[in-house]
Amino acid sequence: MMSNKYILGIDQSTQGTKALLFDNVGKILGRRDIPHEQIVNEFGWVEHNPTEIYKNTIAVVKKLIETLAIDKSAIAGVGVTNQRETAVIWDKSTGEPIYNAIVWQCARGAMICKRLEKNAEFIHSRTGLNLSPYFTAAKIAWVLENVEGAKRKSDKGQLAYGTMDSWLIYKLTKGKSFKTDYSNASRTEIFNINELIWDKDICNLFGINLDCLPEVCDSDAHYGDTDFEGILDRPVPIHGVMGDSHAALFGQRCIQTGMVKATYGTGSSIMMNIGEKPLFSKKGIVTSLAWGINHKVEYVLEGNVNYTGAVISWLKNDLNLITNVSETEALAYEANPADRTYLVPAFTGLGAPYWNSEAAAIICGMTRLTKKAELVKAALDSIAYQITDIIKVMEDEAGLTLKELRVDGGPTRNQYLMQFQSDILNIPLRAPDAEELSGIGAAYAAGIAMNLYDRENVFKNLQTKLYNPGMELNRREELYQGWKNAVNMILK
Repeated sequence: MMSNKYILGIDQSTQGTKALLFDNVGKILGRRDIPHEQIVNEFGWVEHNPTEIYKNTIAVVKKLIETLAIDKSAIAGVGVTNQRETAVIWDKSTGEPIYNAIVWQCARGAMICKRLEKNAEFIHSRTGLNLSPYFTAAKIAWVLENVEGAKRKSDKGQLAYGTMDSWLIYKLTKGKSFKTDYSNASRTEIFNINELIWDKDICNLFGINLDCLPEVCDSDAHYGDTDFEGILDRPVPIHGVMGDSHAALFGQRCIQTGMVKATYGTGSSIMMNIGEKPLFSKKGIVTSLAWGINHKVEYVLEGNVNYTGAVISWLKNDLNLITNVSETEALAYEANPADRTYLVPAFTGLGAPYWNSEAAAIICGMTRLTKKAELVKAALDSIAYQITDIIKVMEDEAGLTLKELRVDGGPTRNQYLMQFQSDILNIPLRAPDAEELSGIGAAYAAGIAMNLYDRENVFKNLQTKLYNPGMELNRREELYQGWKNAVNMILK
């Protein structure tokens, strides 16, 4: 192990971009964030400006280094983690995007998926994913079909399309590297997870040109070098690249078959490590690649929730019920425990295990006694219920009973939510003190790949808080059945 060396972690998430600095034993020395604009139109389509995100990436690294006043020459390498499924398409000759990034939350590709319904089982058998506008393929197809000149350029191989990691790596390496990792590739719906290649047949179904796709690499491979537009004195290698949820799984050290983590971000990803062979679900959850490390891939079962932290943002920004997200914990404890208000936050349809992009949100069960506190509590409860739905399916599909849930993300600071999650699942829940598990996972993967970190010892830096279930069986069953009834109202 080398001393006086730092690893830089970039976490490009849905709401913003974080830069984190880790010392020679993997401890976080500091973090800085820069948010970016959420572009939402009258149809509910969600976009980001890729150029803004790249500029923010450079700016946030500069801000971090200046704030910490460290020796820049001691930065040895970089790990990158990113929001997944979001599609970015740019012109190879100019390096400029031809359209805004279409965000994973955006369901505008629904009609494209509808056209391909007869191929749904075929697509699932090769990609492990249910046919859905949630994934990248339908978003790329939408751009090719709706942006003037895009299809012509695509057919000639003049475009590059990828997920946010590919875009950042391309820009950070000044166009020298056009790569992605196994975890991100497995979330596009055009990657064959059995053969570990872009699937030509499925690409053809979506009108996607193989020549416009990035090279797929191990998550701990060398992705090129960057000096962050001259911020560093010399280029350093990018060595850890993973989608944010996969990076969190790695950061949580869920490296054994059957271990599960839930990331509470804008949306949520619930992942179960299933080892070196894929298992294909028939009950609404999907199969992805966890990562490729040391030339070996591992697989996961995964379920996704569109609105978790975004539900809290909705309370604050759209309903003006709260002025700060931290208020939700006290309000939930304040609420009448007998209130039976349910919120099903299907603002852009329902993800796993229902996969209904047409579903609309609902609030039900209100009485004259339902006030602000009860609505806030219902919003927090909806997060826990959605995650419970997915975990119950995973247990059934994998044929095991979960003994512990590991969690991460900003909303895990909410003690009401964490306790309710443990109660409704009836299992212990372990929440790390650090909320930056995605950034930690990518940085640790980079540091391990560069032999700066010891694979066994580096994870010992993470401290956790344990929540144990304490709810009576009858109450648990009654509450969960009420949730299922509410969901059924919007699925009819």
